[in-house]
Amino acid sequence: MAPAWSLVLHGGSGVIDRADLKPEQDRAYRAVLARAAEAGAAVLEASGAALDAVEAAIRVLEDDPLFNAGRGAVFTADGRVELDAAIMDGATLEAGAVAGVTRVRNPISAARAVMERSPHVLLMGTGADAFAAAEGLRQVDPSYFFVERRWRALEKQLDREGLIAPTRPLGASRDESHAALAHDEGKRGTVGVVARDVRADVAAGTYTGGTTGNRSGRVGDSPLIGAGTYASNPSAAVSGTGQGEHFIRLSV
Repeated sequence: MAPAWSLVLHGGSGVIDRADLKPEQDRAYRAVLARAAEAGAAVLEASGAALDAVEAAIRVLEDDPLFNAGRGAVFTADGRVELDAAIMDGATLEAGAVAGVTRVRNPISAARAVMERSPHVLLMGTGADAFAAAEGLRQVDPSYFFVERRWRALEKQLDREGLIAPTRPLGASRDESHAALAHDEGKRGTVGVVARDVRADVAAGTYTGGTTGNRSGRVGDSPLIGAGTYASNPSAAVSGTGQGEHFIRLSV
């Protein structure tokens, strides 16, 4: 008999050929995805809400440096990490999102706070960071998000474009342990989760650091409701991943 709930998660679009991954990279990615799935499944197995399961699973992914979300996000052309996230409740059509945040450790929780503790759907930049801080969400120095491999990917991208790389951020870690396993997804990295709970309520959440070397201030589809994130009980829960500008133009 099929379970009364379901959970699906992704770590980015496109296909990464196994030949492009070292065995230890493959194992590392699968281990983190398994932990995220288990975190969401634990909520659903206990008859918890789909919304809670989505947030729990995404927090695992955004805390890990392997994914282009949170710690491990890619850099903008001027060497910043700017994070976008959205979450939506299919039972109520309530939604919340943040864009371009730089200091809140878990932007998916900030997005949920926007949904539940403000009259708005989307907050951006310093205003979103300030809102998250006022709501008691954990703040970090921007250097927390720095991953050496992502920085090197930025340098390569800017070199291909004939541009000069920005100055290395102050306080940037040179830790090459777990973060060194991160694969350069280029323009394909995003994380997302959709869930259906035992009450048949659905929810969706999406989170990204954008694309390597994009202009500072660029916002993709992930935090835009109806473009990269959507949930509605009568229809479906969707978390998009890919070239955000196309999703936005087509209201995917």
